[in-house]
Amino acid sequence: MNVLKGACIIGQSGGPTSVINASAYGVIDTALKSGVITRVLGAEHGIKGVLNDRLFDMGQEDPEELRLLKYTPSSALGSCRYKLADPAVDDTDFKRILEIFKKYDVRYFFYNGGNDSMDTCNKINQYMQSVGYECRVMGVPKTIDNDLYGTDHCPGYASAAKYIATSFMEVYLDSHVYDTGMIVIMEIMGRHAGWLAAASALAGEYGAGPDLIYLPETDFDMPKFIEDVKRVYAEKGNCLVAVSEGIHYADGGFVSDAKVEKTDGFGHAQMGGLAAILAEVIKEETGAKVRGIELNLLQRCGAHLASETDIEESFMAGKAAVENAIAGINGRMIAFERGIQNGHYACKTKLVPLMEVANVEKKIPREWINEDGTGVTHRFIEYALPLIQGEPDLPKQDSLPRFAKLKKVLAK
Repeated sequence: MNVLKGACIIGQSGGPTSVINASAYGVIDTALKSGVITRVLGAEHGIKGVLNDRLFDMGQEDPEELRLLKYTPSSALGSCRYKLADPAVDDTDFKRILEIFKKYDVRYFFYNGGNDSMDTCNKINQYMQSVGYECRVMGVPKTIDNDLYGTDHCPGYASAAKYIATSFMEVYLDSHVYDTGMIVIMEIMGRHAGWLAAASALAGEYGAGPDLIYLPETDFDMPKFIEDVKRVYAEKGNCLVAVSEGIHYADGGFVSDAKVEKTDGFGHAQMGGLAAILAEVIKEETGAKVRGIELNLLQRCGAHLASETDIEESFMAGKAAVENAIAGINGRMIAFERGIQNGHYACKTKLVPLMEVANVEKKIPREWINEDGTGVTHRFIEYALPLIQGEPDLPKQDSLPRFAKLKKVLAK
């Protein structure tokens, strides 16, 4: 095996999660102990930090603070939504990246993110190969959307799913305290894939979940939606609804289109406001007391409800990325493969080519959604329930979370 010595860069990209820093810690800790990687650099705000020569020397951080990254939500190094151009069309950014790589003798590049981040990884890998610069590029998966191709599930999803299911159980109890009845519509993230909204069904397994669930995998029909809600409300005197922010009509138009005015740095519509729209429609149709709730950012970084399984698997993904890169692997994303060990859920890592993952979305199988598109089958429950297991022993200070505090010393 060709032993490649040199520095590494770890960057984070896209939306934050409860456990993305656990993956970063997996990369940083393994790289610092490797004996092969000479220096570990953290990119400030993802690939932007590389382009702007804003790299932190992670070797100067307190080891205990680094350890706390495992239990610290959000993106500790800073994130971005920056789309690299096709190098065949515009290689300006790539020339700058190569310049920075050469400046710090970077021979390993680890990028922690979702679909678009894997696209960034893939483009950098292809460019470095085209110019003959030896650098091993590895993708470390992250997305609460759970829509990355080639992996059983994604780091970050389980903790968000656990937060969503718990929130539904609590709102269910809250909305049932009065004898006057209430209709509650809760909006959950998910532009094109409904994995997060589907997680609300986990609450239903314990008698406190939504009556109706609407996902972007099926076409939304407003008249049918009104009819569904009216029926449940008439039968029960209450109705709890879960809607994915990306639900759309048969023509592809988002139900929330009236509220969509902006796109993010990757060109995706910035969703939101759907619950309020649907709540107004139902209020006019029923005259009932209706609440529209948007979980919004709360579902991304609710580390107080993190899944221990999610934390440990996220760390494992970062660790595996470094180990595989040192072993000579290049141009791959770490993925998860589900199995059974001693009758219980088990997970191990595997490798997927970056070019197969970049910009591809994995959706919920149609057979996991009920026939009329208002809920999920038990097959989904069997898939998701093992992922949310375990309660981490979270570091606390005066009964509040103790998160990592990094010095962020710029590399010279």
